[in-house]
Amino acid sequence: VGRFVLDVHGESRTTWPASDSICAALQIINHLQDCGEDYRNLDRVYVPLEALEAVGLGVEALGEPQASPSLRRCFEGLADRAATLLDKGKTLSGLTKDWRLGLEISVIHALAGRLVGLLARHDPLSENTHLGKLDTAFVSLLAVLKGVSHRVRRRTRVPAGAP
Repeated sequence: VGRFVLDVHGESRTTWPASDSICAALQIINHLQDCGEDYRNLDRVYVPLEALEAVGLGVEALGEPQASPSLRRCFEGLADRAATLLDKGKTLSGLTKDWRLGLEISVIHALAGRLVGLLARHDPLSENTHLGKLDTAFVSLLAVLKGVSHRVRRRTRVPAGAP
């Protein structure tokens, strides 16, 4: 989807790796947030089996009302993986030529970063790991201000050697 959006906006294919990283991080975040519900209500497991096996657990651990310490380690590892992917994609908003798209990417990136933090600190089986309206608005506003500031500074930068 990220590549398609970039193509629709006429962005360079050099933006694809950063976009792929952000999109992969968003998938991990989405799957972690709802892993208990998905297992209990839909009999679906999106948590990698290798990640569960690495901490000595099977998929049935996702049906518990609260994550065990082992499952929390699994979740933390996956949240760390998402954070690493977000870090790899942090340049995307600045790489895009389209201002509005760049600002939207800044907001998405900031919201994803906040969600990764929530997932690293909270149990998605027993605690809320979604952002509320106020938190979403605050993080979004800060991301837009930061994105605008970055783009304005970049446009007004005097080239080296200029008088």
